[in-house]
Amino acid sequence: MQSKAAAVAKYLAELPSDRRAALSAVRDVILASVDPCIEEGMQYGMIGYYLPHRVYPAGYHCDPQKPLPYAGLASHKNYMSVYLMSCYALEDSDAEWLRREWAKAGKKLDMGKSCIRFKKVEDLALDVIGKAIRRMPVKKYIAQYEAVIGPQRKHGR
Repeated sequence: MQSKAAAVAKYLAELPSDRRAALSAVRDVILASVDPCIEEGMQYGMIGYYLPHRVYPAGYHCDPQKPLPYAGLASHKNYMSVYLMSCYALEDSDAEWLRREWAKAGKKLDMGKSCIRFKKVEDLALDVIGKAIRRMPVKKYIAQYEAVIGPQRKHGR
């Protein structure tokens, strides 16, 4: 379910209170952990964290007019998701690290390729999410992203 909200505050206001509280808790962790040059806004019908064109002029290879996604938060019909693009199609060691740390936290991980699905904030290892974001500074993220998409897409080529 993609939202038509144009602003994060509106997106959150549209949610039931339990989901608003859960996504707000994850949002607080992301905002406290993310590189300062990453921006927050609405992207793909959810709360997005992305590298603006002033930081990464090439934009997202699927649509270069859009900034490069970094993370996201969404409320779906049956669950909520936190998207960590640093664990998707990048170094396998990042996803392995996340799985290992999540297990250490004693939480059950419900993970797709880039999303962690949850029904309530208590399902999450919030400290692990924060660490995962801090482990992926912008320069490292760009280097890994460009390695995956190939040299022909670097810098808008």
